[in-house]
Amino acid sequence: MRPVSSWGRLSAYPHHVVDLNDASRAIGLMSDGPHPGLAHGMGRSYGDACLNPKGTLWVTTGLDHFIAFDEITGRLVCEAGVLLRDIQRLVIPRGWILPVTPGTQLVTVGGAIANDVHGKNHHALGCFGDHVQNLTLLRTDGQTIQCGPDAHTDWFAATVGGLGLTGVITQAEIQLRRARGPWVRSETVAHAHLDEFFRLADDSEADWEHTVSWVDCVGGRPGRGLFMRGNPTDAGDRPALPAGRRLAMPFVPPVSLVNRVSLRPFNMAYYHFKKRQTGQAITHYESFFYPLDKLLKWNRMYGPRGFFQYQSVVPRAVGQDATEAMLKEVARAGEGSFLAVLKTFGNRSPVGMLSFPQPGVTLALDFPNRGERTCRLFESLDAIVREAKGRLYPAKDARMPRDLFEAGYPHLTEFMKYRDPGISSGLSRRLMGH
Repeated sequence: MRPVSSWGRLSAYPHHVVDLNDASRAIGLMSDGPHPGLAHGMGRSYGDACLNPKGTLWVTTGLDHFIAFDEITGRLVCEAGVLLRDIQRLVIPRGWILPVTPGTQLVTVGGAIANDVHGKNHHALGCFGDHVQNLTLLRTDGQTIQCGPDAHTDWFAATVGGLGLTGVITQAEIQLRRARGPWVRSETVAHAHLDEFFRLADDSEADWEHTVSWVDCVGGRPGRGLFMRGNPTDAGDRPALPAGRRLAMPFVPPVSLVNRVSLRPFNMAYYHFKKRQTGQAITHYESFFYPLDKLLKWNRMYGPRGFFQYQSVVPRAVGQDATEAMLKEVARAGEGSFLAVLKTFGNRSPVGMLSFPQPGVTLALDFPNRGERTCRLFESLDAIVREAKGRLYPAKDARMPRDLFEAGYPHLTEFMKYRDPGISSGLSRRLMGH
């Protein structure tokens, strides 16, 4: 057995690890090993959605072949282990781009579907699953299911956002969108409080495809931050790749570098530095969409105990009050977050039964693991989300209460009909019983 941890690095659990490198042999490998199993890509889920402690992980990163690409229609067929990074680098020079992408490009297609990831443009183009036209699903009983928005739609709805629990995705067909190049026309606007954030978010939806805000959790009035918006653009003759080399966090420090001593001055410096740089700019898509990818293994900065991410969505009608209450609770607890991201979701329903986005406001917060103290803060935040009739993001979760999960995902009972009995995860055992 091999120890494997998720991106939050909270624990390294022992797993049987089986590499799936050949789709034609996947059924045999899945059947031969000990059960339960779970597909595992890059392991960028923060909690235990991508882990199966003391069980089997079927690692899919070897299923990394492009199968077909139609440059006229923008239809791409690839295996589930292909990285979003490799798709972007293949298709953008050919005039296409992924319609939806999360905050890292170092995730697999299968992981993007299983978590139905979203980006900064949910109000315009929805989630990743909205652009999947077909997928191949292998069940542990040897059954192969082809499903999509026009075929076996029930299986498709269960699998998109289904956390890998309906089977192993081995292949997908994705509809790309036209792109004029690798550039984004971006604008950064400072906002002093939440009133200004919501005004900017509402005013930007019609004319800006991508919107998001960094929020200062430790300084001043709740909601001070930097609102960023962007549109794809044609910037003419510029270097094909962003300038500068990627760095890496070289080691795990003995304590978290994100702490009470460092956070306040760092947040203040970041806010004022970026505030001086407000205005419009032409930005390479990698810098705009994936700023954290510039620092590889950045999760190490939280030290040996790892970190939690807490991401919620609450309905828009109560979004401002709930967001302000959460930010005040974070400040009261003295547990500020540097990576605090605030954005709005559009008025659209997701494809998947367990997809996270819903119309409203989403706040994502990172916290170093300080044990019981951090858990007490989460209980306070849970109460706010529960009262607002919101929900938490399973791909980011490592500890949500079962009752909050069940209340937040009303299609859970229907989803359970499509569970593969030979597949399990730490999250499924914690929140679904098996």
